Amino acid sequence: MKPASFRYVAASDVHEAVTLLSAHGDAAKLLAGGQSLVPMMNLRLSRPEILIDLNRISGADGITVEDGALRVGMLARQRAAERADVVRTRLPLLGEAISRIGHTQIRSRGTLVGSCCHADPSAEIPCVLLALDGFVRAQGPDGMRDIPAADFFLGYFQTALSPKEVATDLFFPLPAAGTGWAFLEFARRHGDFAIVAVSALLRLSASGEIERAALSLSGVGPAPLRARRAEALLLEKRPDGALFAQAAREASQEIEPADDVQASAGYRRQLAQTLVGRALQEALARAAKEVA
Repeated sequence: MKPASFRYVAASDVHEAVTLLSAHGDAAKLLAGGQSLVPMMNLRLSRPEILIDLNRISGADGITVEDGALRVGMLARQRAAERADVVRTRLPLLGEAISRIGHTQIRSRGTLVGSCCHADPSAEIPCVLLALDGFVRAQGPDGMRDIPAADFFLGYFQTALSPKEVATDLFFPLPAAGTGWAFLEFARRHGDFAIVAVSALLRLSASGEIERAALSLSGVGPAPLRARRAEALLLEKRPDGALFAQAAREASQEIEPADDVQASAGYRRQLAQTLVGRALQEALARAAKEVA
């Protein structure tokens, strides 16, 4: 199939994009990478009356460090972030997650901001943004606002963005020195959507206890989820296999998996428990190496 007819406009700046959105509301769609939108239009699952192309907006593809966070502009391609020195050296968790997205051709066009705005519950970038307590910067007719990741992802393909707002940047706070990390996912084939994905962060105190723990999961409910109860179990304790097994079991009870063509809810719950346990072990190994 081919898309239904639509009007095409190339915005010259964010202000013009916001103005067009304000005029057309739900009838408009924004085009950045198009790796999710274009297939949906071809299948006529999405039928915008006007397509607003953002790709002519200059300076919107930056990947920089700003106020202790990695700032990623709305036109920054996933492949560019995956290969960026600042990502490899300062936030390898993000680079590892990006490497699991589709294939090179997809990552060469797809954007990080677009992935978050699409809000697929199995997507990798939202999982990392949530684990890092990151936020989305949005521009609308009433000005700019920053939306914490914990408030941004509302459900299946739903976000806190209003129909009149453009998401302009993602901010990933950089972990403190000594923080171990891990990103694991399981998919049927390389490049497929994750059945379950896990981001984990651990930092140890000078006495060897866990002073920071973050666990987020994708593919386990209508939106990415922070396993807060599992995190609380880990804090101020010395890490070992028994503790990690307990935290993994707790995390598997916090999720809201559903049956679908890829896996049953029970399978997803068991897989989440296994991946959380492994991710914690990997994060601990990296944290211990940092301390040493």
